Amino acid sequence: MEIWQKSVQITPKILKLIAEIDEFKGSWSALGQLAPDKLMSLKKVATIESVASSTRIEGVKLSDSEVRALLSGLDVNSFKSRDEEEVGGYAEVMNLIFESSSELIPNENIIKQLHQELLKFSSKDIRHRGEYKKLNNHVEAFAPDGKSLGIIFQTSPPLETPYKMESLSDWLSNSTSEPEIHILITIAIFTVSFLAIHPFQDGNGRLSRALTSLLLLRAGYDYTPYSSLERVIEENKDLYYLKLREAQTENGDSANGLISWITFFLECLVKQKDSLKRKVEKENILKSLPKLSEQILIHLKEHEKLSISDIVKLTGANRNTVKSHVFSLVEDNEIQKGGQGKGTYYYK
Repeated sequence: MEIWQKSVQITPKILKLIAEIDEFKGSWSALGQLAPDKLMSLKKVATIESVASSTRIEGVKLSDSEVRALLSGLDVNSFKSRDEEEVGGYAEVMNLIFESSSELIPNENIIKQLHQELLKFSSKDIRHRGEYKKLNNHVEAFAPDGKSLGIIFQTSPPLETPYKMESLSDWLSNSTSEPEIHILITIAIFTVSFLAIHPFQDGNGRLSRALTSLLLLRAGYDYTPYSSLERVIEENKDLYYLKLREAQTENGDSANGLISWITFFLECLVKQKDSLKRKVEKENILKSLPKLSEQILIHLKEHEKLSISDIVKLTGANRNTVKSHVFSLVEDNEIQKGGQGKGTYYYK
């Protein structure tokens, strides 16, 4: 029996998590009444976090600041490594999903199209962009330094992949058009099933997380672009791999491993919305701050750290005035101070 064909016993914990997420979904229209520039700032930061985290999960070694610098001047001719190519591709996919989610019906053709977009800059992947795998592949875990931690589980053989993807896509279409279970459970099951098949030669992990964002947006979770789910997964990577493995290696009709994965997936969604809620509440507090202090906080959200000189350049304000506002923000615990002397910097 395939994962998506199993019957799932909905636990009280699953119901509680769904209720909490949906309550936030319903209140987002009120919580998200920020100025367009503040929303844009939240989205920019979340996108950088998503791109950096999702690619690091797969072994890329670029930091948030390196990803930010790369994306600020995105140019296919400027990529110097495979890591940079993968970052550029993931950013393209996320931008496409954020801009066109209503038009991207997640069927086999769209999934293949998104895979092409994901690998559009990857010179070594030209032959299998948007094409199902021709060779066996498997799932590996990677340490923060990029070193492989070993194979986590085996995946579907190439010959079985086309009909399994057809079956999974049909199930997803039926489950979203005539739902018998909550959409968040459907998305959780689709994600683990997609990764169990591992339909493409490369890029499956990244694509699964991009597809999760697409499915959330199509289900009305409009806050998705403003808080990084990928960052939550990276911070819980060991448990992420463990729960996937439990669900994908379980024999027979038992769905205990699948229930464990669904619970973990929903817990990640709760952390995602909690992070956004804190940021929005923080932004609302900003309304009572002086305009320059507000600008400083916005710039510090977009940069890993800034010196006084950096802030002066970004704001165009007088150096002494900047110092006064920065010192007040430090005193109020709005920002933190690091380094010393000429190496002093500030960060969120």
